[in-house]
Amino acid sequence: MARKTANDDPLAPVTVAVGQEDLLLDRAVQEVVAAAKAADADTDVRDLTPDQLQPGTLAELTSPSLFAERKVVVVRNAQDLSADTVKDVKAYLGAPAEEITLVLLHAGGAKGKGLLDAARKAGAREVSCPKMTKPAERLSFVRGEFRTLGRSATPEACQALVDAIGSDLRELASAASQLVADVEGTIDEAVVGRYYTGRAEASSFEVADRAVEGRAAEALEALRWSLATGVAPVLITSALAQGVRAIGKLSSARGGRPADLARELGMPPWKIDRVRQQMRGWTPDGVAVALRAVAEADAGVKGGGDDPEYALEKAVVTIARAARSRRG
Repeated sequence: MARKTANDDPLAPVTVAVGQEDLLLDRAVQEVVAAAKAADADTDVRDLTPDQLQPGTLAELTSPSLFAERKVVVVRNAQDLSADTVKDVKAYLGAPAEEITLVLLHAGGAKGKGLLDAARKAGAREVSCPKMTKPAERLSFVRGEFRTLGRSATPEACQALVDAIGSDLRELASAASQLVADVEGTIDEAVVGRYYTGRAEASSFEVADRAVEGRAAEALEALRWSLATGVAPVLITSALAQGVRAIGKLSSARGGRPADLARELGMPPWKIDRVRQQMRGWTPDGVAVALRAVAEADAGVKGGGDDPEYALEKAVVTIARAARSRRG
């Protein structure tokens, strides 16, 4: 899980979240936003990418308000800010505004290091969000998830979950949450096995594979068979999410040998070859549409809608269409 500095007040004037683990970066943001909204339910949250934070924009966002409203300003990929905007941010760090919380998300590398150093020198609260590349780190993460959720899981269950889900922390967190919601008492290896290995795993990924390949009819057939045989809907949304994210990661990566890309993207080499075949019809806009569809389906199967089956069918059709976006 994310590590924090001694200054652990989420409402500190400036928080800098450092690392490349998307889930931990998002949680760092969520923690600050939740604390701000607890202090003032009408808190205004601005979540910005580098291209949205132009020179002068930060001054506008942090200028005194007539109503003295609380505000959270989130800047993602701060290492990519332009030189002029970095000057604005550095100036702000020296005199942060009251009732404003600035959150900078920084990858932590050499790029943009001057801004990161300035934030640290100014005494910013820091949250470390390192990429978890080692199995032992992911195992520790799963144990921490169960502790945070207030439930007990055996060491064997935690290891089985890591073995079944893999390296995606979002999927590991979702799986732990689902188990806690569905299972009473201590979570053991047998429970994990029923949920995340064998037929259920195979069938959910069959749905995802056919969807990202643009084969809507086959994906729907696999979906209906999976649901009829008792596969948990959350497993299917998880598989769909993994499939679409893999397309997005590989499409934005530089060319190279499968082994090199595998190390860069955290995928096994065999999966690089498979995803390369699946991504032929995809465009960046198609990936964005598909990710929104997965998010809507995930909400639908977790109580946000009246018909989980319909939510999944809608997502499968949307993903399959997105997979053909390059071909029109």
